Amino acid sequence: MGRDIRTKVTAAAPQALLGPLLKEVSRSFYLTLRVLPKEIRPTISLAYLLARATDTIADTEIVARERRLELLRQMQNGEIRAVRELAAHQALPAERQLLQRLDECCAMLRSFPEADQKRIGDLWRTIINGQIFDLERFPGTLTALADDAELDRYTYLVAGCVGEFWTRMCAAHLPAWNPASTEELGIRFGKGLQLVNILRDLPRDLRIGRCYLPVREPGRLLEARNFPEIQSLYHSWLDRAIEHLDAGWQYTLAIPGKLWRLRLACVWPIWIGLETISLLRRANPLEADKRIMVPQSVVNRMLVRTLLTCRCGTALDTRYRQLRAKARSSRM
Repeated sequence: MGRDIRTKVTAAAPQALLGPLLKEVSRSFYLTLRVLPKEIRPTISLAYLLARATDTIADTEIVARERRLELLRQMQNGEIRAVRELAAHQALPAERQLLQRLDECCAMLRSFPEADQKRIGDLWRTIINGQIFDLERFPGTLTALADDAELDRYTYLVAGCVGEFWTRMCAAHLPAWNPASTEELGIRFGKGLQLVNILRDLPRDLRIGRCYLPVREPGRLLEARNFPEIQSLYHSWLDRAIEHLDAGWQYTLAIPGKLWRLRLACVWPIWIGLETISLLRRANPLEADKRIMVPQSVVNRMLVRTLLTCRCGTALDTRYRQLRAKARSSRM
């Protein structure tokens, strides 16, 4: 993919893109990227920036849907010059700068070994397929996905493929771990995190015409008082998210203790995911005015705990089981 990008910009120094810009764009995920082992940190961080750029393009609603689809397809073919036109439409300065510097990102990509370029290119194309699917499947009027299979496919295209990519990068660059047998676990890991996001963001997505959950009458979910109609089904999706995170946890415990940085990068999103499920289990998730988020104090305690125990699989597993039990319980 990297050699197909038609730009003459020389490779940017990693610190120019993977410092302040990455921090501003990735927000809460920045800590996960920063803790990664140095052998894979630049490649995975750059892959994140490229994926975030496609997400920004897909979400620029002031630009006609057909034009956004056209730009995404051009990006799949390695053409990024026209993307700059969307930079002026970004309300967030970091996203504006990301689109303005996308050519530098692609130049940096070309500085990586060819095998890494291919892995990142494969990931980018898959994620763009997910963005195209999203724009084509949701034309503007409130629409729901057809069935569980369509939901599963979507979660793979936008997140499961990241777990797959992550695993392949580790296999290529971290000789202390051979994760070949864990690739499917990595895919489910990504799917689980995306399903948590879908369940958390349901009321916001409904108001922009998207219902990622396969329900017959998505319009009824615009009213929080109708939640009892889907409560049992919603909780079954929470259970499914936990099952995917269980696979992610198997993946995490398979990482050798000496690769404690990689362990931490996996532990944090899983534990935050379980804490989020606990909050969703005890709330009415259709209430649009109440954004459900794990409190920063809880996150801070988690960081301290994991930094102290990251090399001990038994200690980590004990805490995981506690969080999982809380996420499974429907009691207040």
